[in-house]
Amino acid sequence: MINKRLLIKNLLAHNDENSFYDKKRKINISEKEGKAKFLKHVCALSNSNPKNNSFIVIGVEDDTNEIIGVDFFDDSKIQNLINAYLTNPPIVQYENIPFPHLPGHKVVGLVTIRSNNKITSLRKNIWKYYGGSVFFRDGSISMPKAFDIELKDVNSKIVEAIENHAQNNIEYTLNGVFDFMNSRKDYNPEYLVFKEYFVVCWAGQRKIVKNNIYYSRVDIELINEQVRLFFSTLDEVSISITEDSFNIIEYVHLGLQQSYNYYPLEETIISFKDNASYQINTKLLFEPPQYDKKVLHHIYNSNNTILEKLKKGFSLNKSEEKDIKNLPATYLLCYLNDFPESLNKLEEAKPYLKSYTLEVYLLYKEAMRILRKVKYS
Repeated sequence: MINKRLLIKNLLAHNDENSFYDKKRKINISEKEGKAKFLKHVCALSNSNPKNNSFIVIGVEDDTNEIIGVDFFDDSKIQNLINAYLTNPPIVQYENIPFPHLPGHKVVGLVTIRSNNKITSLRKNIWKYYGGSVFFRDGSISMPKAFDIELKDVNSKIVEAIENHAQNNIEYTLNGVFDFMNSRKDYNPEYLVFKEYFVVCWAGQRKIVKNNIYYSRVDIELINEQVRLFFSTLDEVSISITEDSFNIIEYVHLGLQQSYNYYPLEETIISFKDNASYQINTKLLFEPPQYDKKVLHHIYNSNNTILEKLKKGFSLNKSEEKDIKNLPATYLLCYLNDFPESLNKLEEAKPYLKSYTLEVYLLYKEAMRILRKVKYS
C-alpha cells in the first residue's frame, strides 16, 4: 500500500514539474477559468502518460517547493466533472494528505490521473479552450497538440520506481496513529482496525440533538495511506461502524427566519475487503427544502441590499450584521428554489464576504461546497 505522504515527497524531490507531474499552489474549480485550466492539465497528463499514473500536487509553492497546504477538499464528484468535459476521460482521484507541520485544517491535495490509453480531448468549449482540443505535456507546460499524435510511453519505469519507494511500513503506520491520537486528544480520538490490515483513526465532538447523536469537528484518516478521508469543522455527522465498513452521513443546517432543520447531504460508505483493498462509495441524499416564493423574493432583495452596501463600503446596521451570516445559505436556498440569478450574486459576494469576517467567509465556502455536490451529482 502506497503512503501518499511519502509519494508527494518523492514527487517534489524532482523539484521541477515534468511530463508526469504538476504542482499548484491552489486550484479553483468553482470558477470557469480555474475549472478550464484544471481540465487542461488533466487532459495533458493523461495523454502524456498512457501506461502509468500521473499526478498534480496542490498546496505547494512553485518556486521554493515549500508545502503550504490548502483547505480540505471533499468533492467526491470530481470524476463526474471529468466525464462531463473530457472525451475518453481518465480515472481521476483527489485525496487530502495531512502533513504534521501544517495546521489541522490544512492538507496537501493529491490528484492521481490514470489514462485509459486513448487520446483524451475536451468534449466542449470551456473558457478560452475549444471543444475537440487535445493537450500534451511539453516539459512542465500543458500544450495543445494535433489530434492524431501518437501516445508514447516514456515515464512508466520512472513512476513505478517512485511509487515503489513510497510503500508503507509498520513504523509509518504506528507513527501515524500516535500523531493522530496526540493531535486530536481534545476530540475523543479512537482507532479501529478493519480486516486485520486497515488502520482508521477518527475523532469528533459528540452531541445530542432531538435524541439523535451527531458529531462535529469530525476528522477521519486512513493511516495506512496517510489519507484524510473526511474533515469538517461546521457539519453535523452521524457515524455507524460495522465489521467491514465505516459509514458516514453528513447533514447540513439550513432554514429561514429562525426555523432551521438538519437535512441529510451525503452518505459515504468506506468498505474494507478481505483481499487488502477498500472502496469508497458516496450517495447524494440532499433534497432542497422548498419555500414560498414571496418569502424568498423578500430575502433575496434583502441580500442584494446588503451586498450593494458591502460593495460601496457602507456600514451595516445591527439587523444587517445578523442577516449577513445567513446570506450565503439564503442565496443558496434561493438558487435551489428556482432563483437562478442568486448563484451569480453568491459568486459576486465572495471577495466582500472574505474581507468582512472569517466566520462569514467560512459560511460562504460551506454554501459553495453544498452547491458543488449538488451540481455534479
